[in-house]
This record gives sequence, structure tokens and C-alpha cells, in this order.
Amino acid sequence: MDIAVLLLTMFFCFLIGVPIAYSLGLAAIAASFWIGIPLEAVMLQISNGVSKVAMLTIPFFVLAGAIMAEGGMARRMVAFADVLVGFTRVRGGLSVVNVLATTLLSGISGSSVADVSAIGSVMIPQMERSGYPRVYATNVTITSSVQALLVPPSHNAIIYSLATGGSISIISLFIAGVVPGLLLGFSIIVLCLVIAYRDGHPKGTSVPLRDAVKISIDAAWGLITLLIILGGILGGIFTAIEAGAVACMWAFFVTMFIYRDYKWRDLPALVHRTLRTVAMVMTLIACASSVGYVMALTQMPAKITAFFLTVSSNKYVILMLINILLLVLGCLVDMAPSILICTPILLPVMINFGVDPVHFGMIMMLNLGIGLCHPPVGAILFVGCAVGKVTIEQVMRTIWPFYGVMFVVLMLVTYIPALSLWLPSVVIR
Repeated sequence: MDIAVLLLTMFFCFLIGVPIAYSLGLAAIAASFWIGIPLEAVMLQISNGVSKVAMLTIPFFVLAGAIMAEGGMARRMVAFADVLVGFTRVRGGLSVVNVLATTLLSGISGSSVADVSAIGSVMIPQMERSGYPRVYATNVTITSSVQALLVPPSHNAIIYSLATGGSISIISLFIAGVVPGLLLGFSIIVLCLVIAYRDGHPKGTSVPLRDAVKISIDAAWGLITLLIILGGILGGIFTAIEAGAVACMWAFFVTMFIYRDYKWRDLPALVHRTLRTVAMVMTLIACASSVGYVMALTQMPAKITAFFLTVSSNKYVILMLINILLLVLGCLVDMAPSILICTPILLPVMINFGVDPVHFGMIMMLNLGIGLCHPPVGAILFVGCAVGKVTIEQVMRTIWPFYGVMFVVLMLVTYIPALSLWLPSVVIR
């Protein structure tokens, strides 16, 4: 009954339109009254939830990603990707450029919504002018942006680390997401090439050598951000928090003094949007920590584990069931709340079945990322349709092959742990 009070209050608040963060807080308060916990204990958990030093990684990386995504970086990433793909003159080359540009920007922005809006505003009109269907260009942009949820500096990897109570290092999650993220991008490229040959999409065009050198040098300033984030952390020069701060400074320097595409008068609005995003995430984390506290007191993880054991004792069956659960949840609830709600419940279950917490983090983020491309709460889908100026109905009629590819990658990541764990084992000693 304790668990029922917590969950029923939470979902009732969801249904009547209470913001998710407040729904979590109200559910924790209702459950605390039911089981006789002093309200002060819940309030302390809310305060403690955002008093960790690791929280500083979120505003730093969000701000750095916003500056680079809005300051001309997307256009330069597209041009650089065009240079890399153009010399092959492969059929469907622009769709490959779209995916590759998203891969490059993902390693800087850490946000799939930022990627789909920044890359989509450049690539979708360009692909349409070259003879690609606008809906197809939108599908490519939407699904390839899921890479940003996996590759460093993924904001959601930071949230997952915080949801585990800091027991999983952010660096391990960053490194673990590299191979799954690149595998997803490569798989979408293969699908794009198959569709291109089937539908007769135009071939890519090579870039003259002089222009290619100029474009590469221009893009290199932004690509250095990748070296700052990963090279600095892995080289032991600074921590993940310090990497975020340095990335902010570098992004500001490159955008305002080298590229000079962004106007100084637009900076306050960018900072304001960043602060709003950070405030929403922090409020979610604070309220979710109180829910996690109440869940621990009610022994919910142990009871959920016992329930799954009654269904099956086979780890692979349980992984499939949890994949289905997360896919459904990802379609109904936004990603950050889903991570904060599910991690305290499902992580103990996964550990009990011998699944590495870092591996489970990749499974969770890929599942929920697929959900973001699907209605009714698909943030990536909605932004992509708005940027591409197409309807959700048009996209949903043709996006199914991309869902299929993402599901195949999900199964590979789920059942081949080495895809997530090999690189951290090599790089982090």
C-alpha cells in the first residue's frame, strides 16, 4: 500500500497536468504522510538532491552546447561533413552528410534537441533543394540526433550519474557512450544508403581542394572543443566539472571572436534560455531525490526485483521486459524525469541480475531516446517536424525503417555488453 500511495499520487498529478517536478515532490510528501515520515526529512532530501558539487557539470555543459549550437557551429559542421563525404560521390551523399554532421555536433552540444534544430535548419532545406523528399530529410535529422544522448558530453549521462547517487562516474558514462553512439550513426548511414539506391537519390558532389582546406580549418576551431572535453578529462588535466567550465570559455571565445556570427545583443537571451533549462533540470533532480528516498524506505527496489524473479530468472528475458517497459515509458514521459524516476527502481534489479550499472545506463538512454522520436511526448519528433515544416502524420508514415534500425542497435547494445564496457575498460584504468 505504501508503494501504491506514492505511485498513484504521482500518476494522478501527471494526468491532471501538474508539472512533473512538482508531481514528484507531491508524491513524496503524500507517501511520507502515509508511512509516518517527518515532512522535514523529505525537505532535507530535496535540498540534498541539488547540493552535490557534481551538479555544476550540468549548467556548464548546457551553456557550452547552447553557445556552439547557436553560434554558427552547425553550419560549419555540415560543411566539414560535406567535405568528408563529397569525394566519394556516393548516392544519397547529403543524407550521409546530415548524419555525420549530427555526429560531430553531438560531441559538442550534448543535446539532441539542440542538434535537430541546428542541423535541421541547415540540412533539411538543402536536401530538399537537391531533390530529396522533405519528410525523408526530416526523418534522417530526427533519428540521427539520438546520438547526442549517448556520446559525450551527453547531458542525460550526467543526470543518470546523479540519479545513481553519484556511484557511477560521469567519465565512465561519457566513454561508454562513444561506441553505441557511433554504432547508431553508422547504422542510420547504412539505411540511408540502402534507401538512396532504392529510390534513386542524387549523388554527392566533391568539394574543390582549396574550399575543402578552408572549410576544414574553419571547422577545426569548434572541433577542438571535443579535444578539450575528452582529452582534458582522460589526460587527467581537469575533472568533468572543470572540462565543462573550460568548454564554456572556449565556446564563447570561438563564437564571439573567431566565427563572429553571433551578435552580442543576443547573448542575454541565450543565457536566459540556458538558466531556464538548468532550473527545470535542477528542480526535477531535487524532487526526484525525495522520491528515491521514500522508495528506499518502502523497499520498492527489493519488491520490484522479487516481482521480476516471479516472471523469470533469466537475465536476458528480464532485459527484454525492461526494454519494453522503457520504450513505452519513453513515449509517455520526457527523458530526464524518466531517468530520475526509473533509475532508483530498476538499477538495483539490474545489479541483482548481474548487469553492469554503466551498461544499464546506455540501455536506458537509448530506449528513452527512441521514445523521444515517437508521439505523444517525443520532444525530438516535435522539434524536427517544426524545423522541417512537416506534420507529425507525414513523418509517422515513413519513419518506420529508422525505428527498425534503432531497435536493432538497441538489441545489440543490450545483449552485447562489450559495446558499452570495452572502451571504458581500455581508457579508464
